[in-house]
Amino acid sequence: MTTFQAPRGTTDILPEAQRDRLQVQRVCEDIAKEFGYGHIVTPTFEDANLFVRTTGEVTDIVQKETYTFEDRGGHMLTLRPEGTPGVCRAYLEHGLHNQPQPVRLYYHMPMYRFERPQAGRFREFWQFGVEVLGDSDPAIDAEVIELAWRVLESFGITDVKLLLNSIGDKQSRPTYLNALKDYFAPHAAGLSRDDQRRLEENTLRVLDSKDKEIQPLLPDAPKSLDYLSDESKAHWDGLLGHLNGIGINYEIEHTLVRGLDYYTHTVFEFVPADARRTSTILAGGRYDGLIEELGGQPTPGIGFAMGIERVVAEAKKRGTLTEDERQTKVLVAHLGDAAKASGVRLASELRRAGIAAVLGPPRGLKSQLRYATSISATHAIVIGDDELAKGTVVIRDLSKREQEEVMRDQVIKAFG
Repeated sequence: MTTFQAPRGTTDILPEAQRDRLQVQRVCEDIAKEFGYGHIVTPTFEDANLFVRTTGEVTDIVQKETYTFEDRGGHMLTLRPEGTPGVCRAYLEHGLHNQPQPVRLYYHMPMYRFERPQAGRFREFWQFGVEVLGDSDPAIDAEVIELAWRVLESFGITDVKLLLNSIGDKQSRPTYLNALKDYFAPHAAGLSRDDQRRLEENTLRVLDSKDKEIQPLLPDAPKSLDYLSDESKAHWDGLLGHLNGIGINYEIEHTLVRGLDYYTHTVFEFVPADARRTSTILAGGRYDGLIEELGGQPTPGIGFAMGIERVVAEAKKRGTLTEDERQTKVLVAHLGDAAKASGVRLASELRRAGIAAVLGPPRGLKSQLRYATSISATHAIVIGDDELAKGTVVIRDLSKREQEEVMRDQVIKAFG
């Protein structure tokens, strides 16, 4: 007999695990709304070319990690590996560029990448993210970073570092890339095959490499901040001024980059204070050329994405996920066929009144009360022949181990 299991790199999210995830989701959404962001949901799959155009044909995500397939209509589709491309596509498709700018959006959606499963990394995973489109002011960069900080702070994840860099703009990038190539060229033969490829195809990504051969070379590599145009320097200085003004500490990390041409200016990550960048909790950056890459008018944009599973794990380490107030949940226990029929009606009335109610299984009273404990019921209502004859029920408070007899038509009031 075949025994099916969840596909490798995926996990079933059982009811007991939902409480923490829903709490993280709720807090993220509340903070996003405080900042004036609206909720958006994009399709789980998109035209495969959307991610080739936006994530990059030479990136590991597109080359190695996407779930891409041909549907029965002959269309090439890709399961969403990240949120930004779909949000930008929706921004153009639905005319959001015609609305007052900037447009502030947030999302909470599953993503899909064919990665090697390991602790905190899955092939199906959930992200919370925000995008701001239509404003190039460095104050917006500071706002997005502050929103990210507020989310982490809400779960006690304050022992983190904000790593910050500027990768300049289209005007300053070519000179910087040439400087990087000149610096690494004498060492190219000793680099890994992947880094040799990156050096030719996607030079900035060399700085982000985790391969051991390149690590000794990184500290002395050319720094993007030394190659900024006047416009990029003004944007960088403005961002640092705003972050200083709102009291957010940061560290400048010269190897922090994004590899595609439409990324500009600000890039940032939050990492644990005692860990390397392989432990990134949240990452973001400015992508002023992305909308234009999709066929729209030049439109500035910035955002970040955060793994829900990672934040749940970090909050659990710190014991900062709060217990929800225990909701009233009633088990309606019944003894006999007539009592069962009455119990069905009573359970329905309780639910209509907004009280969670479950009909007990067809067993003896002790077994039904044990079942009440197993489902974390707060109360049990007992109906038997005596109660039917008197027009009453017995309400047991399962935590206080107290009970009282009340009239059948007063049950709803008893829980008010």
